[in-house]
Amino acid sequence: MMKKKILISSFDLAVGGVERSLIGLLQTIDYKKYDVDLMLFKHEGEFFSLLPSGPNLLDEDPHYSTFRKSIKQIIKEGHYQIGISRLLAKTLSSFQGHIKKIDEPGYLTIQYGWEMSQPFLPKLHKEYDVAIGFLWPHHFIGEKVNAKKRIGWIHTDYSNIFVNKKLETRMWNKVDRIVAVSEDCSKTFLKFFPNFKEKTTVIENILSPEIIHEQAISEEPIEIKKSPGRTILVTVGRLSHAKGIDRAIKACRELLNKGYDIEWYVVGYGPLEHDLQNLIDELGLNGRFFLLGKKINPYPYIKACDIYVQPSRYEGKAVTVREAQILRKPVVITNFPTARSQALDEYDALITPMNIEGIVTGVQRLIDDEQLREQLISNVSENFYGNEKEVEKLYQIIES
Repeated sequence: MMKKKILISSFDLAVGGVERSLIGLLQTIDYKKYDVDLMLFKHEGEFFSLLPSGPNLLDEDPHYSTFRKSIKQIIKEGHYQIGISRLLAKTLSSFQGHIKKIDEPGYLTIQYGWEMSQPFLPKLHKEYDVAIGFLWPHHFIGEKVNAKKRIGWIHTDYSNIFVNKKLETRMWNKVDRIVAVSEDCSKTFLKFFPNFKEKTTVIENILSPEIIHEQAISEEPIEIKKSPGRTILVTVGRLSHAKGIDRAIKACRELLNKGYDIEWYVVGYGPLEHDLQNLIDELGLNGRFFLLGKKINPYPYIKACDIYVQPSRYEGKAVTVREAQILRKPVVITNFPTARSQALDEYDALITPMNIEGIVTGVQRLIDDEQLREQLISNVSENFYGNEKEVEKLYQIIES
């Protein structure tokens, strides 16, 4: 029997939750059963070394690599039409963002960028049984790939992003099946796009506890040094508005003011690094709150903490929360809209109000209440969080 031909597309393999999830999927797929091509728009990223040997990596296309470049660089390389399209998209989304007072118009910029650049992007010539778009938006698999079936992934909470609904509907109409990474992620998407209910399903991010425990044992020294009696907090996430690191910094200041002996480490990078470092300086937190930057392997940092904190404003599914639970850490997460699909409050995490006071109270409780802390650790230790069998759901979609 001939193997089905599958195309999986994404942007690159930079450090991030979506990229780590993609690696999890690629490590789990049965390559005896499927012939998989991987289309990465840019052949770069710290996770490149984690790519398994199973998929065939397609050559980088200079037109698609523009989506990871600045407008200035795009024009300098001679992609004038794409460069002008991106400039128009940025101008239009900035204007709309200002008029409608949108906190994060970045999604609109990306959406318009794809819509306006589409006429100048080449098609793939190879024919596939299934084309999978792993990272939004899905114009590439919808417009530029010859496939019998198209599957588009959702990793974010639609109630917290702003997009052009008409254009978004048109994009999803060209996809045969929609995969959300959690039940809550699916619910918030369908609240805005109820017409897509019949073709929407849930496949959780694939995580292997065995690999996570292996990678948590680091031979490399890490920047966390424990002092006697001091509580170490760790957060892993992009330095963006969505992840709420600004609230974590302010919560850290309040906790220190209340007499708690803590250090807080954030593993991640992103557009707000400069602003967040300024806030750390302004609140006099140097030596107590640390932005550690990119780390290919965040697990030794999670393993080294006393409490893992996820102070997000919104998430599709925070992979890092599950990773902290796998590493048997007591977890504090804010009550973002999809938080209840991540954890059971006071069973395998503490879910707190989504503000500075909530973060402060949650951390305080876990420092002060040793019995609660130990109970959370006991509960996450007894649970098995591995879900490699989620890939079976994808097989069902492919074969149906």
